[in-house]
Amino acid sequence: MSHSRLNRVTTGDIVIGAIMVLLCFAALYPVWYTIIISFNDANDALRGGIYWFPRKFSLQSYKTVFQDKTIIRAFMITVLRTVIGTVTSVFFTAMVGYAFSKKHIMGNKVYTIIGTITMFFGGGLIPYFITLKNLGLYDNFLVYIIPSLFNFYNMIIFMSFFRGLPAGLEESAKLDGANDMLIFIKIILPLSMPVIATIALFNGVGHWNDYFAGVMYINKSELQPIQTYLYRVVASASASKAVVAMPAGVSAQQVSSQSVRLATMVVTTFPIMCVYPFLQKYFVKGMLIGSIKG
Repeated sequence: MSHSRLNRVTTGDIVIGAIMVLLCFAALYPVWYTIIISFNDANDALRGGIYWFPRKFSLQSYKTVFQDKTIIRAFMITVLRTVIGTVTSVFFTAMVGYAFSKKHIMGNKVYTIIGTITMFFGGGLIPYFITLKNLGLYDNFLVYIIPSLFNFYNMIIFMSFFRGLPAGLEESAKLDGANDMLIFIKIILPLSMPVIATIALFNGVGHWNDYFAGVMYINKSELQPIQTYLYRVVASASASKAVVAMPAGVSAQQVSSQSVRLATMVVTTFPIMCVYPFLQKYFVKGMLIGSIKG
């Protein structure tokens, strides 16, 4: 009888299930709608009435996207900043977190208090802009990399994880003559893949989706990332004229500003959607380990 009670579906379960289905639909349908419109013929899409599948399949919008050098260049800038920014930020933050995990380090508590304050208070946008400009980072590709090298919140996750590792690992390595840097690279980092994957996902998604840095600190068009390009296109009052310069052989009747924008959105979103499933298995594990240990 107890077994049948456990397997019994209540009205509350049905209501909760229905609400979850509706929430999933509300989150996923806009993505699906963007995809089907981008694959539909531009003129046919203007008639409306497309909800589930392309009515007149066409790849012309994607051909236009991949033939436009401005979009390709912006896409490559985004890929480059994401890869370099993620690798350098994860390594640098992990290195600082490893140092902070040692309670005997001089000034450990003072630096922790100072870092915690920065999580809640900042100097403001104007002082930050002036600082970056004085450092020579304005209109410089490194403005995407250097300011994001260190994140105190991510450092806390690393620090908590490192404090949970057995102290005997380092002691045995030091007996064999290894220094702190060698121990960090050869022993600590290989054991930290779950938390590294978690922080890498945070950084990668942040770099990939960031448009603000390109708007505020980049004036050269050749250095703007794809998200900034899309932001300026959507925000522009003359977006229909400024989306792309149509490549040779493509007429205005074959594509529209909307179809090219949607195709560009799909192209820029697809890579990060492909990466996430491979890191998802580390994500929850890394967050739990980083928050519970230590």
